[in-house]
Amino acid sequence: MTKKILMVLTSHAELGETGEKTGFWIEEFAAPYYAFIDAGLEVTIASPKGGQPPIDPKSQEADFQTESTKRYFDDKEAQAQIANTQVLSHMDAAQFDAVFYPGGHGPLWDLATNNNSIQLINAFLAAKKPVGAVCHASAVLMDVMTESGDYLVKGKAVAGFTNSEEAAVGLTEVVPFLLEDELVKRGADFQKVDDWNTFAVRDGLLFTGQNPASSELVAEKMLTYLNL
Repeated sequence: MTKKILMVLTSHAELGETGEKTGFWIEEFAAPYYAFIDAGLEVTIASPKGGQPPIDPKSQEADFQTESTKRYFDDKEAQAQIANTQVLSHMDAAQFDAVFYPGGHGPLWDLATNNNSIQLINAFLAAKKPVGAVCHASAVLMDVMTESGDYLVKGKAVAGFTNSEEAAVGLTEVVPFLLEDELVKRGADFQKVDDWNTFAVRDGLLFTGQNPASSELVAEKMLTYLNL
């Protein structure tokens, strides 16, 4: 049986009150996407609103292109799949073997507090299925609660975009919250390495990565867990 993975992208396009655009970061989608399909997984893509999710325009700049993003820009099938994402509220954890959230700043505004996403993550974990997130998408774990009423991340090793990386991109005062601070407030064992270095950590069924450079490593750790 082919294993199936759900990838969840943001539907949020506005970068705070700056008048600039945000969305999902192409590398953080493309690198895991190709890791998954090359390993034989069937990938379904969803977003809160469905349809075409916004792409962070900065992630299309020349400085941020990788082999995975170049492959994406040449891949009409992947682009068509992105243009027609499923509606998140229609997704059922029972239909998938794992879920992965790519980052970009968009998730800070929508997926972090999206009840459908929170319920979906709980359903995956209850079924003993892995949940992955990279960079700002680790925010999707913030408000997930356990049956005992604790934050899911309490005492868990978690990685995500750091305060110093947010400062480096000049958006500390723009984002609705600093991801590192909020995860720490909820009791997470927030782990990190120097800015922009590759880092991913697994704690039980949670697989998280620090930044765009870490997206493929999170996917690889999930594939190892799935015996692929």
